[in-house]
Amino acid sequence: MYKFLKKLTIFLFIWMVFFSIIDKLKANEIYVSQTGTGNNLNLQISQDGEDNKIDMSIGNHTNNTIEIEQKGDDGYVGYTSLWGSGYSWGGDIDGDNNSLSIKQLCNQAPSCGGDRFEFHISGSNNDVDFAQGYHVQNNGTVDTPDSFEYGGHFVRLDIHGSNNTFLGSQRSNNSGHEHSNVTYIYGNSNDVYTRQEYNQDKTINLTINNSNNDVDLIQEGNASHSATITLNGSYGTDLDLLQQGSTAQSYTLSQSCATVGGCSVSVTQGN
Repeated sequence: MYKFLKKLTIFLFIWMVFFSIIDKLKANEIYVSQTGTGNNLNLQISQDGEDNKIDMSIGNHTNNTIEIEQKGDDGYVGYTSLWGSGYSWGGDIDGDNNSLSIKQLCNQAPSCGGDRFEFHISGSNNDVDFAQGYHVQNNGTVDTPDSFEYGGHFVRLDIHGSNNTFLGSQRSNNSGHEHSNVTYIYGNSNDVYTRQEYNQDKTINLTINNSNNDVDLIQEGNASHSATITLNGSYGTDLDLLQQGSTAQSYTLSQSCATVGGCSVSVTQGN
């Protein structure tokens, strides 16, 4: 009887350890749906970690190339929490020659904040590169990741138009401070380079409704910087904005350009 109880106790212990391990191993999820005829879609997805999720609609795709890489835990890429899936109304990539490449990194598991990248993107020749947890140069080069990246960054992208280029990135570079970038672009031929890095939460809200803009936004330093930018009008606005230093900076611009040939705005805050 004693030997039986001993074996039963050992068996129950092993069983409990097994289910404890299984409970901690959270599954990654990938959900992709397609509609329309479709053409030369090239989809590559890599997930390395736990509890990562990808939701995607795709739509009437033609020559789209989509590459998604998630390293760490609790990352999300897909249709937005605001609008939901665009499967039935032509959202979430949809069509033409889009190239979407997203990298999300958290190397401090199990303390990852969970990066989140959302999109709508409806039309033509968009090129969206974004890397959360990395430093990205203005030519699109993604540098070696930080040793301490906790994630928790957020992007809600919504591009309707054509010939847009959008780069990235967002990284905390130390403790678990989170950056936010909400970008709506409805016009043509825009080129936007945005980078947020270092500690303290940083926020960018950018809306572009017209064409031929060249926008360069960088937030850095150990302070909570915020920028709210709206560019509109009959002509494009070339904007350069740099917020830096250890003192919190805030900037708001609502620009309606009526100057033939376009407008130009350059701002530097902090030191």
